Amino acid sequence: MFEIFAPSYKRAIGKSTHKILPDVTYVVSESEKDDYLKSGEHNRFWFVPPSAQGNLCRIRNYILDNSKSKKILLLDDDHTRFGRWENNKRTVVDTEQIMEFIADMFELCDQGDFKFWGVLPNNDNMSYRNQAPYSLSSYVGGPWQGFNDCALRYDENLPLKEDYDMTLQVLNKYRKLLRANYFIYYPKQHNNTGGCAVYRNTIREVEQLKLLKKKWGSRIVKDGSKHSIGKTTDRESATEDINPIISIPIKGI
Repeated sequence: MFEIFAPSYKRAIGKSTHKILPDVTYVVSESEKDDYLKSGEHNRFWFVPPSAQGNLCRIRNYILDNSKSKKILLLDDDHTRFGRWENNKRTVVDTEQIMEFIADMFELCDQGDFKFWGVLPNNDNMSYRNQAPYSLSSYVGGPWQGFNDCALRYDENLPLKEDYDMTLQVLNKYRKLLRANYFIYYPKQHNNTGGCAVYRNTIREVEQLKLLKKKWGSRIVKDGSKHSIGKTTDRESATEDINPIISIPIKGI
């Protein structure tokens, strides 16, 4: 059986994933225990030592190392809804449909010996291709990452580019992953407080991009925009500018 976890940091009020997925367990530092319990919105918590928090990669690794299950879905704590593409139209899915989808994906992973899976990281109309419901070597975003007895762990030096790095780690070791391109998510991300927003800024993002490129090479990690990084004053635009494009040297979709 699989387990669903969402690391949560300084979002006792701002968390929202449980409203669509009541089975999610929020992983919270013991130092914030009272704040989360007082929120009264949810009763599934895993309180961990404060030393396990403060770095997204560290807390995700803690979950992977200490969960009783080998089938683990890691989500952001601020999802607002989930959906899927049907006949080139977006539809919102309910809790039962989401849980069925998760179970089906873990079953597909078992059948195809996939160690890592995810969903389409962009809900834009231009992102979905109905002739490609699945991808086997494409980027999997951090807000939704599934692990199926996967031996890999996040690089704590890359807490702002952890999803790109994990995608590359998986493809480097296992040569494949499973991404369902017909399923989409809607997290608050940049509009929310707490979480990575506590330590995310343009300067750190640029530093992280450089580290990612140094680790994997400029032939695999490329700048995501031709715009000059750091000159924009709009936070959302700046974030777009510093999202890399990863070029996977593996044939296939």
